[in-house]
Amino acid sequence: MVTAVRDTAPTTTTIRDVVQRVQGEYRDMPGLKLTEAQAQRLLGIDRDTCSVVLSTLIQRRFLRRTANGLYVRAWD
Repeated sequence: MVTAVRDTAPTTTTIRDVVQRVQGEYRDMPGLKLTEAQAQRLLGIDRDTCSVVLSTLIQRRFLRRTANGLYVRAWD
């Protein structure tokens, strides 16, 4: 008989992890355009975390926000 063993160690996702994940999503999907609400749903994160992540990526010039509120890669 085989018993499944679950890893019970807590997982901690940092802002850095989420920033890297967002960069990966935008790299994997050229032309990706998301509102903040869409980014929240795609990433499964709360509004405050999403705002910090998107702001960080704008400051790093990886993303830019269009006039109609879409987040796109800065060079697209």
